[in-house]
Amino acid sequence: MAGNGDRQRVKGSDAPPRMEKVAEARLPTEVGEFRVIGFQDVTTGREYIVLAKGELSPNRPCLVRIHSQCLTGDVFHSIKCDCGRQLRRAMELIEQEGAGVLIYQQQEGRGIGLLNKIRAYELQDQGFDTVEANLRLGFAPDERSYEDCVAILRALGIHRVRLLSNNPHKIAALRKAGLCIVERVPLEVEPTEETVTYLRTKKEKLGHLLSFV
Repeated sequence: MAGNGDRQRVKGSDAPPRMEKVAEARLPTEVGEFRVIGFQDVTTGREYIVLAKGELSPNRPCLVRIHSQCLTGDVFHSIKCDCGRQLRRAMELIEQEGAGVLIYQQQEGRGIGLLNKIRAYELQDQGFDTVEANLRLGFAPDERSYEDCVAILRALGIHRVRLLSNNPHKIAALRKAGLCIVERVPLEVEPTEETVTYLRTKKEKLGHLLSFV
């Protein structure tokens, strides 16, 4: 099924992504002050937003969060998932650390796109879980790729990371793409009545490392 630009780019070219820094500015937020940096893949034109804080040293492992866009959770504060709260918690941890990077990648719905994500929501309303919904739409449970994110970290001079993630498949994919992960830092938010089934599916079917469910 068409609609996954990331998968098409990787299959269509063996060349690694080339990231160009386009702009950088100060970004005060409710959590703290960050630098917002715009990157663009010069081959595909794909755009990425990065929040950075503090000194980024190639000699010190950097606290890093790679956050996949979730419009419903991040912007509209949906409580169907934990994405919006994870995003804020990652910003809080980077603020507390005094240094770190958050890459915001546009791979909505684990890479299936925004409209397909809404189609998946429709199936979930009929009783399917998130994995089953993706499969019924003709997608894998997770369609994301991370080569661009690794290229961005290299462009920032970051070679070793402490990764904020509960997802072992993301860790494996990043390592396969060439990233040196020296530590996994858990990023859990306490489940609500709305999210507990969603989180249990992530744990039982996708292997996410979660202690609350």
